[in-house]
Amino acid sequence: MFFILSKVLGFSALPSNVLMAIGLLGLVLLCTRFRRLASWLVVTSLAFVCLSIIAVLYARKTRLALDAASTVIEGHSIDSLNIANLRRRVSRTFVIQEAHHTARIEGEDLEFTWTYSGYCRRDGQSAMEFSIDSDYSTPFHKLHCIAYDLGHDPDMTHGIRPVLIGNQSISKKISVPFLEPLRANQPFGLRLKCTLPRCVKAGIGYYTSTLSFAQDRVPRCVVELTFGGAAPNWVRVYESTPQRQAALVKTLPPSRQEPNLCEYLDVVEDRPGQSARVYMFWRDRA
Repeated sequence: MFFILSKVLGFSALPSNVLMAIGLLGLVLLCTRFRRLASWLVVTSLAFVCLSIIAVLYARKTRLALDAASTVIEGHSIDSLNIANLRRRVSRTFVIQEAHHTARIEGEDLEFTWTYSGYCRRDGQSAMEFSIDSDYSTPFHKLHCIAYDLGHDPDMTHGIRPVLIGNQSISKKISVPFLEPLRANQPFGLRLKCTLPRCVKAGIGYYTSTLSFAQDRVPRCVVELTFGGAAPNWVRVYESTPQRQAALVKTLPPSRQEPNLCEYLDVVEDRPGQSARVYMFWRDRA
């Protein structure tokens, strides 16, 4: 074969041993090229296999995260809480000694006031974050949010406008700045008031009370629910943690009931620092 190629290529004048050497060299180069090609094929195949394994593991991790974050109560998906769980950031800056959540539902509107007291872990903390969750995506500018730094302004004469963090959705992250940065171990008090218009319809509804702090327990948490107008047929309390799906805690009886006014009170001692309490209720009309 080498001699035929030499005739074709015009190398017939070369000695036969030289032609044989050239042919062997070409064969070696050709085999080397094939080996390199085979090596690249092996490397590429291994890369695709690794990427496939990573993709499968990531999909499994994502599915497990979605399953863990998914909260369904009495056949009703708590969508705002599910989204909040996926985006939730645990606060490691504050130690909460008492949390007081007050919510008033009248017609389709929800007004709430959240008050937190405790102390700061480190110097220079200038703001505290909150999560506002609702099944209906109310634009941030329509929430009418106002906050007060109770530590520096106990008379609440200087209102603070919260700042939206990230995109708007049915779960909104906001930041409330203090009037002055906190020092390490400095006590603080912060109050946030918001109005969510047209977010509670007739039929089944809920209000969520969430805690997301890097501490095992919050010593005291008080939740007050007030219904103006139509009273609910019932109120049931469910609680979930990162380690436990939502489970029924109790049926909450009214603490006060008058014409066009019904109040419920839930006082919890040593509540988990990372937990959500969902207050499900049913109203025949809004």
